Order: sequence, then structure tokens, then C-alpha cells
Amino acid sequence: MTHQTIIVLDFGSQFTQLIARRLRELSVYSEVWPPNTPIEKIRARNPVGVILSGGPKSVSDVSAPKCDPAIYALGRPVLGICYGMQLMADQLGGQVAPAPSREFGHAQVSVTAQGASAALFADVPAELRVWASHGDFVAAAPAGFSVVATSANAPISAMSDTERALYAILFHPEVVHTEHGLEILRNFAYGVCGCTGDWTMASFVEEASARIRGKAGTGRIVCALSGGVDSTVAAVIIHRAVGSQLTCIFVDNGVLRQDEAAQIRKRYERLQLPLVFVDASKLFLDRLAGVTDPETKRKIIGATFIDVFEAEAAKLGQVDFLAQGTLYPDVIESISIVGQSSMIKSHHNVGGLPERMRMQLIEPLRELFKDEVRAVGRKLGLDEEFVVRQPFPGPGLAVRILGEVTPVRIALLQKADAIVSEEIRRAGWYTKLWQSFAVLLPIQSVGVMGDERTYENAIAIRAVESKDGMTADWARLPHDLLAAISSRIVNEVKGINRVVYDISSKPPSTIEWE
Repeated sequence: MTHQTIIVLDFGSQFTQLIARRLRELSVYSEVWPPNTPIEKIRARNPVGVILSGGPKSVSDVSAPKCDPAIYALGRPVLGICYGMQLMADQLGGQVAPAPSREFGHAQVSVTAQGASAALFADVPAELRVWASHGDFVAAAPAGFSVVATSANAPISAMSDTERALYAILFHPEVVHTEHGLEILRNFAYGVCGCTGDWTMASFVEEASARIRGKAGTGRIVCALSGGVDSTVAAVIIHRAVGSQLTCIFVDNGVLRQDEAAQIRKRYERLQLPLVFVDASKLFLDRLAGVTDPETKRKIIGATFIDVFEAEAAKLGQVDFLAQGTLYPDVIESISIVGQSSMIKSHHNVGGLPERMRMQLIEPLRELFKDEVRAVGRKLGLDEEFVVRQPFPGPGLAVRILGEVTPVRIALLQKADAIVSEEIRRAGWYTKLWQSFAVLLPIQSVGVMGDERTYENAIAIRAVESKDGMTADWARLPHDLLAAISSRIVNEVKGINRVVYDISSKPPSTIEWE
């Protein structure tokens, strides 16, 4: 089945992925494409509509990203958002200029038009509090456009040309700070583009299974299981599609959470997935001995995983496919040409397997965002423990132990981290948080325990709220909860005498400490 699709051209806004996610919340399938995508490729995809995203550049900049102006004659509705509106105005003969007063943050917009020209604002109040982020504004609309809305600092906050089905707004409907933003996107998708809402998780599972069977044929598939929701959902979908043709491999790298290897083994046995369990903890820890640089630790763990995985896959005989839990944000980041940032840290990913293994990839989740993967997991009947499991880094506790990774330091962190998890769950906070965990710091400090002086290790507690991990804010946990965690760690984990709480957001910090 081919779903009705709205293509989002990405001009570098931090909210671009959010546009696609909001459309999918409305059961409308959406994909994010680079802005310089040839018009022939867009036409061949036959979208029901196109959205031009926001972006950090000014349209007058020499390096400003542009799309093919033929997009406006595609015969499909086009919606320009912020930079997308400015680009539309500029390419169609309007005038874009630096705003006398820039709008960053909340703005008040007044809808001044009615009827077809104000189709985006159907059943939306005439006065809206919106989220704006722009230094330029549209000083004069192109010929054929009507002014639909205004604000104090932008005389043209929205405009439309109904004959060509071109619409534009100078604020971000995709962010929660914009009142009725989802209704505006719904009006574009359903009212303007004629969408019927044919994108559901039930339809996805059915289509993904059919695709897997078609691609795999009678071939053998191996899947690396981490215990997380992505690889688990991918494995369950593939197993239901091809049965015994799939073999899952779980590698215990020695830096998992307390009792996690045994717990994961039991969970997967309940799912009746064909599983090879490999305890390679000694090999990993031997290779990590004496290493303190975080990037080196990541690379050692990644390379060792490949060695172990390759050896286990070879024992299976002829293997044709490698299954991964790659998600859509990973795909977007790999194809985007706008606003690329320098590497902050390498990612532990099975995609780095040597070419000599000669396996083709099967990535059943590469169309999905994280929240959609959780929805698919529930649709497949997975236990909540799989579906709501907080993300855990591929290198495990090795990047939460600052400094050298040793058996003694692993044991310290495992005990402290288990207490964090227990207390967070007991207080009902686990499913509210994106991640919550302990970090072992490479410092010692003076303390007093039982009237005796101590000089022992410090633990940092990290708890963040986020939608997708791309940005995150530190969680305002109740003081009583923090007190309970601190008290238990200091009293129950011999070797820890100080607990601190990390109140850094991402950006500028990262969620993990290494």
C-alpha cells in the first residue's frame, strides 16, 4: 500500500523532525528530504503536499539553502514555515527584509482574513499566541497572495495564494508553545491536501512484515539484540515474518547494569525468540584495562562487539542479512545537508560491521520515530517493560564510569545505579523521564561516616526529560526523592560518600557524561 505522503524539505530548523512527527500524530505519513532534492524525484514520489521548514539562515545569505522554484508549480499544496515562508516570498517576487524588531519566542498573531484564503486557520481563534523565531520578515507579499494574519512586528504573519495552493506562516505550528498549532497542521493536511489519515501502526506492521518476507526470501537473518525497545521490536517483527530464518545474538559486554544480562535472557526466552547468548565480558574488560579517554573506550567497545558478533555469526553458517533497529532520525541525519554539526561522539552501531561479512541490511523500523516504535511494540503485544525501557548507551556503563573501567568500579556503579532505578520507579517517575541513571566520577572527597574520616568516591545522578533525546532538560525531581536516593547510596554502597545532582540541559551539555 502506498500511503498519502507529505514531504518536508529541511532547511536546517531544529524543529524540522517535529513537523514530520506532528503530521504522523495526525495519521498522515511524512518524510524529511534535503532541500536541494531534484524536482523530478519529488514529482516521482507523488506527494499530496510539501512543507518548507524553518531554518537559521537569511534568504539573502550567499550560502542560504534553496529549493527548486518549480516546487510552486508542482500542482500540489505547499506550506512555508518561517524561513520557508521567506524563501517562498523571495522566489516568487515578494520582498524579504530584516525585521525592525526580531521575533524570538512568544508572539501574538491576529488572523485578519476569512474563507478559502484563511484555510489554515479554519476553526482556530482569530487571536493566537504563537512561537516565532526569525530576524527577517516578509515586507511585501508576491503577486497573487493575500495577507491572512499579522503581528506587532510582522505585518505579514501569514499569506496564501489559493489558486496555486500556496500557504505560508511566519511562526512554528509544530512546537507546543504555539496555540492550536496541531489544528493548523491538520487544516493543511486534511483541509488543503485532502489527506484521509491512512498511516497507522497496524498498517505499518502488516506492510513491514510483507517487505521483510519479500526481501529475505529463504535467506538467513541475524539480529543483534541489546535489550532495548528498538532492537526488540525489530526482532519480533522479523521473527513473525520469517520465523526460524532469524537468529538473534545478545552479547554481554561486562558493562551492563546490575543483573541485566540474566534479566534480558529471561525476557527473550518469554518472547520465544531464537537467541544466542554470548558472555564476552572478560574480553571487553581486558581490552578496556588502563583506558581513560571516552572516545577510545567507545571505539574499543564497538570494535570488540564486531569481533564477537562476527565470530558468532560465522558459527551459524551462511547468513545473508543483518537486522538493525535503525530509526528514522538516524536516516534523516545521514542524508541532511543543512546545519550539519561536528561529531560530538561516535555511536556504537552494528552498521559498522566489516564488508567481508557480505550481509545485506534489513531495517524494519527505519521509517519510524521513537514514539512510533513504542506504539508498534504495544501493537505487537510486548510487555510494558520492553516498551517503556529507558534508552541505554551501546557502550553501557563504560561511558558512565569517568576514567578507567575496572571490575571494582563497575560493581560500585551497578549498585548505585540500581538504587537510582528502584527509587525512581517507586516514586512513579520512571515513565515520565527520558533517562535516569548514576555516573561514577573520577574524584574522591572527604566525608565523615560513623565518626570516622572517609576519603571515597562521588556519584552524580542524571535525570532528564525529553521527547526524542535530541534536546533535553534536567528533571525537577522532588527533593524527598533525591534525598532518598542519596541516603541509600551512601549507606548501602561501600566506597561512595558523596552524591551530587546534575542540573545541566542539552544543549549545552549532552545527556551522557562521556
